Amino acid sequence: MSFDVIIVGAGPAGLSAACRLMQLASENERPLSVCVVEKGAEIGSHVLSGALFEHKALDELFPDWERMGAPLHTAVSDDRFCYLTNEFNYITVADPLVPETLQNIGNFAISLGNLCRWLAKQAEELGVEIFPGFPASDILYNSQGIVAGVVTKDMGLDKQGEHKSTFEPGIELKAKYTIFAEGSRGHLGKQLIKQFHLDHGKQPQHYALGLKELWEIPAEHHRPGHVIHGVGWPLSQTGTTGGSFLYHLENNQVAVGLIVDLNYHNPYLSPFDEFQQLKHHPLFAQHLTGGQRIAYGARAITKGGLSSLPRQQFPGGLLIGCDAGTLNMAKVKGSHTGMKSGLIAAEAIFHELEQGFHHTTPGYDKIFCQSWLHNELHESRNFGTVIQRFGTLLGGTLASIEQKWFRKSFKWTLEDNKPDHECLEPIANHQPLSYSKPDGILSFDKASSVFLSGTQHEENQPCHLKLADDAIPINFHLERYDEPSQRYCPAGVYEIIEKDGKAAFQINATNCVHCKTCDIKDPSQNITWIPPEGGGGPNYPNM
Repeated sequence: MSFDVIIVGAGPAGLSAACRLMQLASENERPLSVCVVEKGAEIGSHVLSGALFEHKALDELFPDWERMGAPLHTAVSDDRFCYLTNEFNYITVADPLVPETLQNIGNFAISLGNLCRWLAKQAEELGVEIFPGFPASDILYNSQGIVAGVVTKDMGLDKQGEHKSTFEPGIELKAKYTIFAEGSRGHLGKQLIKQFHLDHGKQPQHYALGLKELWEIPAEHHRPGHVIHGVGWPLSQTGTTGGSFLYHLENNQVAVGLIVDLNYHNPYLSPFDEFQQLKHHPLFAQHLTGGQRIAYGARAITKGGLSSLPRQQFPGGLLIGCDAGTLNMAKVKGSHTGMKSGLIAAEAIFHELEQGFHHTTPGYDKIFCQSWLHNELHESRNFGTVIQRFGTLLGGTLASIEQKWFRKSFKWTLEDNKPDHECLEPIANHQPLSYSKPDGILSFDKASSVFLSGTQHEENQPCHLKLADDAIPINFHLERYDEPSQRYCPAGVYEIIEKDGKAAFQINATNCVHCKTCDIKDPSQNITWIPPEGGGGPNYPNM
């Protein structure tokens, strides 16, 4: 099948690119064929974010989004930033001391999954073809080494890779231009960065793991638009950076979560258990007590900022959104920036098509460098780096001072050139961490949490978590790091079990929520995540 443009990923960046391309085609009375492929079973099923949404990119795409019924219903009405000093106490930071970038009055507390479903509806009405349940498995190159489309995943293979009776081969989707918008740590994005040396001269990309739950609470405790952000405990106990959040949404629902920077040192740290511990803090417990947990999910966050942002253009296509790393860390927001990168991508590619070109290198960089997106990322370029280098208290204070008073005049660019996976230290340097047993009221185990994520995979298929060397987990990682995957994975995918009287490494691939943490944090870079059969993975209702 052939199209003018193929977009891989139906998140905010990919769908914004699709919509804008069709708008430009209509404005210029030019026929255009655009196809979006999405690995999730339906649009939004793999989308997870906090999410506080800044709508200026949406204003550009659909200026009358309110009349069109965009699912932005809950404006932020009360915004607090707190430092959790220990498991019982916290300090609310005075508003004048909070940088403008972290103030949220004027933003909306939303479900990003619902926004993507709405964007997909607009795209289809504009003429975009959208195919959920079709993961892009490989990149097509022409004889000149130019990107010429993608191949979707083969369906109906058994664990040995043999054809089952339901076998269907992948489809070659050819395009004049291909946009990759897979989200954080996209497996094709990784290949493109390596193939075209897109990260040459850049610091390594940095990541965090975001864990989130959706709760339904009693109506008398519900405060729509009430927002809390926190730093400090429990991550401060191990010198780990990150932050927490709680947002009152619509329909008596509350989103609560923890973001853990993946440059942490302690191999005994379990991000999942840190999150469960967080909810017992009075700052959060007062909002959740009496409520019911209704959904759970986890996802990697690309957070290196401008210093880690690879070149986004290459022959035949573009890398956009979190696949590239356009998140503004000073705002802790990536949806509006991802959408803007999609709008720029549409403009750059449409210009090439208008000139009668195909398989050229779109002129994305020039438009990007003149946009508010570049200005935002430039002003926030040091925010994440200074916290990663100097810790939550000192780094956070320095970052806040820069953002509050000097972000437009500060000339230096700080760098962090140590990849996250190299930050993990041997167990000899640390004492084991003890986490309280979940009480089933505020804290829970991984099994029940994965159940609430709606995760399903066809069991008889090849494992989508590939080990470069099967021996490394037991022969090297177990002694040096007590095999950290059994803790950094938020879904219980990896286990050390006893087999024939010896330790063995077990992969429970059907538990995978597609967060990509293993692909990022494995200290030997031994694990590679690839997409499973189409439709597999979590099925988030409105995360």
